[in-house]
Amino acid sequence: MERERKTTGGIIVAAGKISEKSEACPLRKIGSITIIKRIVLTFQKAGVSNIVVVTGYRSQEVEHNLAYYGVIFLYNPKYEDSQMIDSIKIGLNFLKNKCDQVIVNPVNVPLFTPETIQKMIEYDKELLSPCYHSKIGHPILISSKLIPEILKYNGDKGMEGAIQNIGVSRYLMDVEDEGILNGIGDPCRLEKLLRKHNQRILHPFVKISIEKETLFFNSRTKLLLLLIQNTHSVRNACKHMALSYSKAWNMLNQLEEELGYAVVKRKHGGRNGGKTYLTKEGEEFLKRYEQFEHNVRQYAKDEFDRLFQK
Repeated sequence: MERERKTTGGIIVAAGKISEKSEACPLRKIGSITIIKRIVLTFQKAGVSNIVVVTGYRSQEVEHNLAYYGVIFLYNPKYEDSQMIDSIKIGLNFLKNKCDQVIVNPVNVPLFTPETIQKMIEYDKELLSPCYHSKIGHPILISSKLIPEILKYNGDKGMEGAIQNIGVSRYLMDVEDEGILNGIGDPCRLEKLLRKHNQRILHPFVKISIEKETLFFNSRTKLLLLLIQNTHSVRNACKHMALSYSKAWNMLNQLEEELGYAVVKRKHGGRNGGKTYLTKEGEEFLKRYEQFEHNVRQYAKDEFDRLFQK
């Protein structure tokens, strides 16, 4: 029997305050797209879902750049005075019960290949880093079982200190992928890596929607429902996906009108105000749509590989 594939979430740390010319600037373009968008595309090509982008400096610009790529935004309000591990913890805390393992990557290492991520996912290790010619690189894979221990760490040695504190041996996976190392500061090396990376991220981009006379459900509506399911709040869901509160309710009202039944329900009162939940029908619709989306994307990938990859 084929082993069930683990669900894998992703965290991209893009919170630090840096200059626009800095190699770590998420909005810096490499090729024709930004660094942050390149990492998102690589994650998506590798099958990583629930991609979280932790923002801070110029957060609104980052959100605008990725608004239609189905990622979740988490803001680090203390980005000026915190370490990278603090932003990582924000992402881990959000994903801790939503997937089996998490891929974590800083924004200044954008040129690793999707194949490296796929290989990491398939290795079935609790703690894993890729290694190129004896040099440890990014990203790092962390089992969700280890997240509580990382969240407890309060030392001053960053992520390396948290890893040492866990007491679990980190497995080093050899790869022929120079992009796992930070090479975007070297123009000659960058050009070589960029050519390779552009070829590796070649993939079919399928936009799926459900329509009657007009579109009423797509990947953006799906993300809204998922975030309502997780946060029990339309307002909080909007914060995580760069969407206005009024636009979110317009989307929900249109969805319910077209489907002919309630998708969300409000529970009023309580010390912290009301909460919003998906109805049973809403949960079932979301579940079926996710299965439909998965089947369509898998078919598109298989056909693309059959017809174009040679």
